[in-house]
Amino acid sequence: MSVDGGCRCGAVRYTLDVDRLPDAYACHCHECQTWSGSAFSEQVLLPESALSVTGPIETYDLRTEDRVSHQRFCATCHTRIFNTNTRRPGVAVVRAGTLDDSDKLNVVAHIWVKRKQPWIAIPEGVPQWQEHAPPADFIAAVMGQSRSTQ
Repeated sequence: MSVDGGCRCGAVRYTLDVDRLPDAYACHCHECQTWSGSAFSEQVLLPESALSVTGPIETYDLRTEDRVSHQRFCATCHTRIFNTNTRRPGVAVVRAGTLDDSDKLNVVAHIWVKRKQPWIAIPEGVPQWQEHAPPADFIAAVMGQSRSTQ
C-alpha cells in the first residue's frame, strides 16, 4: 500500500511508502498558526526515506538558535509539503492537509496547547502538552498508538 498527496495546483505529488495512513499530531504554537493561517497545523512523522516527491520543489531554510528547518514547498503554488530539520535527521514532517485522504486522519496528540484557540476542544484521553513534548513521550504518542482509520 502507499499513501499519496500533493500540492494545491497538482504540480507536486508525493507517495509515502507506508502500510496505512499514518497518525497525525496537531501543533497549536504561534509559528504554526502563522505558517498555516489557521488555528493549528496537522503533521505526520515518518522516515525521510519513506517519502518520494515529484515536481518542482523549492526549499526555505528557517534558522533558529539550535536548528535549521528545511521547509519544502511547491515552486508553483507555494503549498508547504514537508520539512526536515537538523535536530531530527532522517525524519520527514509531512503537512497532513496535503494528503489525498486527509479527511481520514487520526490526530493522536496535541502540542503547544497553551497557545490553542479557546474554541478548540481536545478529546479526553488524547495526549497533550503545554509546549513541546518530551521526545520519547511524543514519539510514543504519535508513532506508538497506531490504529487504522479505515
